[in-house]
Amino acid sequence: MDRHLQWGVLGTSTIAKNAVIPAIQQSERGEVLAIASRSKEKAEALANELDIARAYGSYDELIADPDIEAVYIPLPNHMHKEWTIKAAQAGKHVLCEKPAALNSEEAAEMIEVCQQHGVLFAEAIMYRYHPKHRRVQEIIASGEIGTVRALHGNFTCNTADDKDNVRFKREMGGGSLFDLGVYPISAARMYLGQEPEAVTVHALFSEEHDGVDMMASGLVEFPNSVALTFDCGMWASGRAEMEILGTDGRIELPKVFGWENSDIPPQIIVHTDSVSREERVSVSNSYVLQVETFAAAVLEGKALPFSPQNTIQNMRVIDACLESARTRQRVQLVD
Repeated sequence: MDRHLQWGVLGTSTIAKNAVIPAIQQSERGEVLAIASRSKEKAEALANELDIARAYGSYDELIADPDIEAVYIPLPNHMHKEWTIKAAQAGKHVLCEKPAALNSEEAAEMIEVCQQHGVLFAEAIMYRYHPKHRRVQEIIASGEIGTVRALHGNFTCNTADDKDNVRFKREMGGGSLFDLGVYPISAARMYLGQEPEAVTVHALFSEEHDGVDMMASGLVEFPNSVALTFDCGMWASGRAEMEILGTDGRIELPKVFGWENSDIPPQIIVHTDSVSREERVSVSNSYVLQVETFAAAVLEGKALPFSPQNTIQNMRVIDACLESARTRQRVQLVD
């Protein structure tokens, strides 16, 4: 039987409890051996609830456990750098929740330390592991919708009443661009296989929410006069969609960044002048696919589909978006 990758989880956040820990437990190659919290009681309670063997009252204790091979870091954004570096220095592979860091310089430093210590680093942007996105790239490459002219993406929700949410704390890396904007931006980069040249973003910075961007709308310029228009927000009606517009047709992706584990298969809708059709790709849990891919990279040496450099490049775009929103200026990403 294939060996299991032994995981430790730094934190008891909702995404760890409801999504990633169950995904590791459902995977064929992973086992959650330990969980840590700054509260030993909280760690023990979740360990008992989710049948995890070891519980620690500090993150340092978990990282010191010699049986842990990889850590998942779902901590608030401002803590990603510190604990990625500490984990790497202890010889642990790192799957770090998005956004990887507060800026591209932090991300680069984290990744450099991981490389120095011979451990893998991956940013947990889970949706990218679902096979429907490879299918979208195949449709684009086939020429069925012609030459891509524009992309449109959105990811919004309304959690504004939850004033204690860490996503609304500026010093902790809060805001909609960090939390939700990474999705349409990373998707456009993935579908086009190119890096942006410039961005222009307008945002709603809310004093009720510690001055973070609660809504942002942007234009991301790619080579060949192609652009992504997007909006993201945590104070708006919920939706998550992408559209890829070509000269001869368009691809519509409803509920594109989540819900892949629902009873209804993910949908790709292709519209051309002659016909509209719906393709259904497998009902797959993107979180499970993510941890399976990471395990294969650690245990078998398989290449990660999204490199650490991809993380740095995505953070550079987010950096530029925040700068543009704050200065109300177009920001160039290339000289």
